[in-house]
Amino acid sequence: MKAFANLFRNLEETNSTTEKVNHLCDYFTKARPEDAAWAIYFLCGQNLKKVIPLRKLAEIACTYAGISSWLFEECYAVVGDLAETIALILPQPSAISFEYLSHWIESILLPLQEKSFQEQEKIIIDSWKTLDECQRFVLNKLITGGLRVGVSRQLVGRALALKSGQSTGVIAHRLMGPWHPSAANFSNLISAEQSGIDQSKPYPFYLASPLEVMPVDPNNSGTVVDSLIASLGLAENWYAEWKWDGIRAQIIKRQGEIFIWSRGEELVTDRYPEVVELIKSIPDGIVLDGELLAWQQDRAASFAQLQKRIGRKKVSKKLMQEIPVIFLAYDLLENNGNDLREQSLANRRHQLVALTESSKLRISPLIDFPDWNSLHAEREKSRALGVEGVMLKRKNSPYRIGRVRGDWWKWKIEPMTIDAVLIAAQMGHGKRSNLYTDYTFAVFDGDRLLPIAKAYSGLTDEELKEINQWIRNHGLEKFGPVRTVKAELIFEIAFDDLQLSKRHKSGIAVRFPRIVRWRKDKSIQDTTSLSEIKNMLPKIGTSDC
Repeated sequence: MKAFANLFRNLEETNSTTEKVNHLCDYFTKARPEDAAWAIYFLCGQNLKKVIPLRKLAEIACTYAGISSWLFEECYAVVGDLAETIALILPQPSAISFEYLSHWIESILLPLQEKSFQEQEKIIIDSWKTLDECQRFVLNKLITGGLRVGVSRQLVGRALALKSGQSTGVIAHRLMGPWHPSAANFSNLISAEQSGIDQSKPYPFYLASPLEVMPVDPNNSGTVVDSLIASLGLAENWYAEWKWDGIRAQIIKRQGEIFIWSRGEELVTDRYPEVVELIKSIPDGIVLDGELLAWQQDRAASFAQLQKRIGRKKVSKKLMQEIPVIFLAYDLLENNGNDLREQSLANRRHQLVALTESSKLRISPLIDFPDWNSLHAEREKSRALGVEGVMLKRKNSPYRIGRVRGDWWKWKIEPMTIDAVLIAAQMGHGKRSNLYTDYTFAVFDGDRLLPIAKAYSGLTDEELKEINQWIRNHGLEKFGPVRTVKAELIFEIAFDDLQLSKRHKSGIAVRFPRIVRWRKDKSIQDTTSLSEIKNMLPKIGTSDC
């Protein structure tokens, strides 16, 4: 446990990628296989189920620390993180535990879920007595199911590749899907030859990078305004497709079985039976990359419509009829059991087209454009078509792992924006836990202010500190962690889409809201009205979410 807590602290204290990989390598080199397996589980974003309600955990901490609940709440308000607050208020440990991470998880935390509250209280206090502050913090995060480590799965894969001598691609593929922590699985992960290969495993997804500037054809009279754009070269070397607003997914058909994986590495096969039925018509030994889309009126419906299907593990015939889902394929990663990822996109696309000719599989159409200016004109049609923009893919590109810049770009349409007023805030998390950084914004509906969006990204550290001080000086009421403020500060808010919604007071749900800038030049009279926002609504689509 001490080694894992030290790893957590070391990873949180550096922004250097090299240092993080070195810390991970050092840990995996020294850790027992069963401990390394659990470390991978947490480092890759998985967590235990919440062992005990947060309120109960706070009560136990108050009892052990001998402080009142009001004092604990005041400490929590300053620190901003429950696990850290508890770790800071507890008495010094009476002894130090040298138990391994796997012991803490398998012998203490997992059985704790089935205990009575009195038993849980005794076990948790006895545990705190044997751990230092850093270990207590990690233990508290594990108990609450809220452990977040500042590394990506890609960095974990790099460290494991260095330790094992395997390629990062091999390790990344073996890590795909849910990770089941065990010594055997860890040994299999880093071994030269895997035994018992899981036929359901998808490949690591290749992700496009955002393209912010309009490409200009070097053969035209336009000026190349950015070295990034200059690197794209001639338009004839690229494919362009629509950027669909659905769920990125891989579909696997191996040994007669069909698996559908979301980009979040969740197996969602049972949620889309109509897609499974479609895939039955293609040959065996196939892996497809593409998009799951709600499809209505012979076009892609809004993401809000698709959301009605996302959470349904059992899908009724009625729902399937109301919101049918299709799969649009845009890449072929495996054909007849052969890995095609190192082949050029042009070659993979040729095989994908041949596959669709002999099946009912739909393929994402290419956009015909002779030059960059023509593509720019096509891109302007995106919002009317219900897509997010266009994708640019170099014809000779292999299928890479993760977000590797250069070959795949997403050129999204500009977001919609409104001016809204700040009405409430709460403290952030992690390094922002002592600052008010999570904001609620509102617009006017007549004389009423109605909340329209919550956002926390887009401001500089200096602006956050200034706004935090303003909130502390102008706070009105507190409702738990939320503090309301006088409606004075105006912000420009961007979002990708909006839909009618029965669950929001404003009647509007916005998608991916983020702060563009603090409008110090505007007053509350300059905010966008609710009626103006409703005029921005797309012509189709209503959300119940």
